[in-house]
Amino acid sequence: MTLRTKITAVVATAAALAMSLAAFMSYRGVSTLVADELDRGLDDRTNTVVAFLAAGLTPPARTDMIEQVVSARGTVKPTAPGRDTLPVPPDALRVARTGKGESRADVVVSGTEYGTLTRPLPGGGAVMVGQSYEGAARLDHQFLWRISWTTAAAVGFAALVGWLVLGRILRPVRRLAVTTRRITTTQDLATPLPPAGSDEIGQLTHSFEHMLSALRRSRAQQQQLVQDASHELRTPLTSVRGSAELLQRARGRLAPEDEEQILTTLVTETAALDALVRELVELATDRHTQEDPEAVDLAAAAEDGAQRLRRRTGRTVLVVGDDANPPVPVRARPRALQRCIDNLLSNAVKFSPEGTAVVVHIGGGTLTVRDQGPGIAPGERHAVFDRFYRGPRTQATPGSGLGLAIVHDIITADSGTVFATTADGGGAEVGFHLPPHGREGPKGPTGGRRSRRAV
Repeated sequence: MTLRTKITAVVATAAALAMSLAAFMSYRGVSTLVADELDRGLDDRTNTVVAFLAAGLTPPARTDMIEQVVSARGTVKPTAPGRDTLPVPPDALRVARTGKGESRADVVVSGTEYGTLTRPLPGGGAVMVGQSYEGAARLDHQFLWRISWTTAAAVGFAALVGWLVLGRILRPVRRLAVTTRRITTTQDLATPLPPAGSDEIGQLTHSFEHMLSALRRSRAQQQQLVQDASHELRTPLTSVRGSAELLQRARGRLAPEDEEQILTTLVTETAALDALVRELVELATDRHTQEDPEAVDLAAAAEDGAQRLRRRTGRTVLVVGDDANPPVPVRARPRALQRCIDNLLSNAVKFSPEGTAVVVHIGGGTLTVRDQGPGIAPGERHAVFDRFYRGPRTQATPGSGLGLAIVHDIITADSGTVFATTADGGGAEVGFHLPPHGREGPKGPTGGRRSRRAV
């Protein structure tokens, strides 16, 4: 059953219930009015018959009524000869005997139901008038039949209108469903979605468009990553293959120093390949996406990263804070943030000469790592965060060119910003800013005077 059929069935059911309730209330109201009119007509006719008989006259006969005089002894005399007589209930006989009060009762004569009213006569006895319910029953039946088919027609009309209106309302949904099925079947993310209006269905179409745009960007990034990776992997693989083929052809005829040099090249290039593949897997899978953002002490995370680098390299790493802008807890994924800090520190050590210190500045939600390398040219301040980017002054430095790209992807995913610039006095400053915990949205990097005190 389609959505259109389901909604139409619901609309028809609701209309049937509403119309049935309205019909029932109308029927009850009309029945009450008819009963009241019958009672008033019976009262008026009884008063008329009493007045005629009191004046010694015979009332004109009516085909829908039976009128008779009941004596105190219970004998019955019709006012019109040849008419049927009404059975006399005990209450009617009491009125005839006592001459007081009145009596109402329903009786059946020759298969027809009558409503009766008995009232006393001035000279004794009583007048008993019966009014047939046949006309009222026929009117009641006709009204019930007419209101039934009217209700059924109204329900059918409501279902038809609902079907047509729903078809018009759901037409954009059907077009959207057809388009999404085509995209799913063909995997063609360039397929345009149908035009979107300003209603809820239009908002749904806009949401699909945003999702499709994100998928297009993701696919483009994946394709670009594969192309870049194949290009970057080709150089070390060529070197490894050439060295291995040289060893195979030489078969021990190389001088020891030449063989040592080739083996060193093999080890170096293999290590570079291992690091490159590891970085590619990190960048392609983003293993930290399953983490939930939480409050992270940025100063403590920086100190942990500095200690790991000291143990691994023996280099000097200083962590300093900003007196004017003390560190605050930031909203981030803890393990992903540690990865960012490790990448920034490793990058700084790579470009800093031996014997120089790497300095980590922290102020508010901003972390900046300063090295003592050649610095970053103004035109490269954004490019350094691209995948596999190697600046002209760093071509000879080993590396995959993915470390800062990973930092960029992780920080921007947590609503942060990254930056890179040349520091006063030489060297580069590379870092990021994250929003404080409990506050959303990216902030720009903070400035402020920094003091050389350990955090």
